[in-house]
Amino acid sequence: MALSLSDIRSLFEQYGNLAYSGELVTQLEHALQSGALAEEEGAHDELVAAAFLHDLGHLLNLQGETPTERGIDDLHQYFALPFLRPVLSDVVLEPIRLHVDAKRCLCAIDNAYFGKLSADSVRSLALQGGIFSEEEAAMFLKKPYAEDALRLRKWDDRAKEEGRVTPDLDHYLGVVERAMQKHVIA
Repeated sequence: MALSLSDIRSLFEQYGNLAYSGELVTQLEHALQSGALAEEEGAHDELVAAAFLHDLGHLLNLQGETPTERGIDDLHQYFALPFLRPVLSDVVLEPIRLHVDAKRCLCAIDNAYFGKLSADSVRSLALQGGIFSEEEAAMFLKKPYAEDALRLRKWDDRAKEEGRVTPDLDHYLGVVERAMQKHVIA
């Protein structure tokens, strides 16, 4: 079953006020901040849509607050893909799929990166397979959309600021709609 724009709106309206894994923001605030950071850096619509939607899997596979504290990896990077694949292209979906591995890669290639991770990101890193080896990082960097996934990951890490002002849900649903229209045309 494909998720429509209306379905995505409903998910955020129904579950967007859930806390974002021990952070000072909600799921919706995190999504809006991720999208805003992407826009601020001049990302194209598909990558802004990916930034906004990258954690939609948390809203589809509800595991309660901070599942990492209970040793649960909800595999959110994969969970939404079957529902989004009929309506969005790989330009949107691959950065979403790869954003967890992008964290694993950044820990391997950037000595300062691990120290900037939140407590929940450190817990989830362990559940998600840990830091890549040099070889794994090199292989990751060769994948299509790896660079977009690294950008998305950095926005994801920064999108946890309490009270940050962003455009609203309608704004980012408009971006997703444009990305959906490009997919239909292609």
